[in-house]
Amino acid sequence: MPELLPRGQVGRDRAVVIAGGGPTGLMLAGELALAGVDVAIVERRPNQELIGSRAGGLHARTIEVLDQRGIADRFLSQGQLSPSVGFHMIRLDISDFPTRHNYLLALRQNHIERLLADWIGQLGVPIYRGQDVTGLAQDDDGVDVELSGGRCLRAQYLVGCDGGRSIIRKAAGIAFDGWDPTMSWMIADVEMSEEPAWGFRSDAYGIHAIGKIEESDRVGVVLTERHLTIGGEPTLHDLSEALVAVYGTDYGVHNPTWISRFTDMTRQAASYRNKRILLAGDAAHIHPPMGGQGLNIGVQDAVNLGWKLAQVVKATSPESLLDSYLAERHPVAARVLRNAMAQVALRRRDDRTKALGDTFAELLAMDGPRKRIAAEMSGLGVHYDLGEGHALLGRRMPDLDLLTANGPLRLFTLLHDARPVLLHFGEPGRLDSAPSAGRIRQIDARYAGAWELPVLGTVAAPDAVLIRPDGYVAWVGVGTPQGLADALTRWFGPAAEAGCPSERSASHSSTG
Repeated sequence: MPELLPRGQVGRDRAVVIAGGGPTGLMLAGELALAGVDVAIVERRPNQELIGSRAGGLHARTIEVLDQRGIADRFLSQGQLSPSVGFHMIRLDISDFPTRHNYLLALRQNHIERLLADWIGQLGVPIYRGQDVTGLAQDDDGVDVELSGGRCLRAQYLVGCDGGRSIIRKAAGIAFDGWDPTMSWMIADVEMSEEPAWGFRSDAYGIHAIGKIEESDRVGVVLTERHLTIGGEPTLHDLSEALVAVYGTDYGVHNPTWISRFTDMTRQAASYRNKRILLAGDAAHIHPPMGGQGLNIGVQDAVNLGWKLAQVVKATSPESLLDSYLAERHPVAARVLRNAMAQVALRRRDDRTKALGDTFAELLAMDGPRKRIAAEMSGLGVHYDLGEGHALLGRRMPDLDLLTANGPLRLFTLLHDARPVLLHFGEPGRLDSAPSAGRIRQIDARYAGAWELPVLGTVAAPDAVLIRPDGYVAWVGVGTPQGLADALTRWFGPAAEAGCPSERSASHSSTG
């Protein structure tokens, strides 16, 4: 564990301190480290071990994000692939989606965190473990972060990735409005003396589930509670009684590793930023876990924020670039919240809700609705509003098989170091590269296949695209470079402030 100075003293300055070492905080740290930013994580747990099952999978867009950084195989080798995502109890096939990763990866959060922690360890990011943030104070130049034991860190920026009960969000005075809980569930990781009834079961109160936990004798249990219960951790006795109420027996339940409760409380931060304090992941938005979207949009928050914050820290871009983080990610989370709330509504077991659920099942059996909802849940349908223009603008860039002067390559390999890319498909040398020198990597390439996007289908082939470090298209050229200079300035700062000559990308003009 990195050394902290004695009680009452201030530690070394950091460009960015991240509070919280879960998936969002780890991914953000990796993004900042790739950009050469001095970043550290403060994590209350003494190690990366996670008690309980928590999140259980990675959606297609999250896997793409990991692929953009060259680390997707680490995760794919550890999990199991499923060709569908779930809305309510309805399976939506995504095997026909135009992506290399048209599946859900079943992988427990403890494995996801371990692999991300290994990655940022290789990038040299320090983690201050066993430390709580107990207070903070910001001024015009930075933030003083008080840690348990009276120690302190100084940062230019502080990012709260510390969960739904975020201390950072509360200390920053950011409102967390939304909807109070109406239902609650008991969740547990236990052993059972008898063979339980595996799978799902429905009754008048809701849907319940019992499943095996990853190559072990342990059992995962999720039970809908008969009455809304808020606060307080349930006991083994409570779990036993709830199992008897649903199944007629508790199957000899014993030796719990973890028993907890969650509700359908749904909230979103009014803002993701207060001056030099930012929020990401559950600190910015919470919702019930239906569809397994929470961890995924947190990781995607991190990838959206990371390169922007890095450019501001390095004075490549003005601080106003951070405004686009809220503008882009707040609507995405709001949509996920609405999606999760709809699924909770369908969990109610009265006859009218069942009729509504049956209607949803019929609709989602149709190609159009299936693709629309599945693209939303998988993250492949995210569209940032970057103005009018080509269908690619503001959407994820497909992972094309490119042909360059140095041979074939996958487009995502160009994003491994989290730098922007200007990709030109016309005659080599025709696109004026002067406005972008030093800020981006420039590639002349050819692509012979169709350009396909989820839901939209085939779109017109562009002559050139400007791809942000997060893999989204910032500019599309069709027959003319009009607007390129403005897009470069908007996203990557004025050319005169673009960094040292050694960062220039001319050598990449026709190679990978």
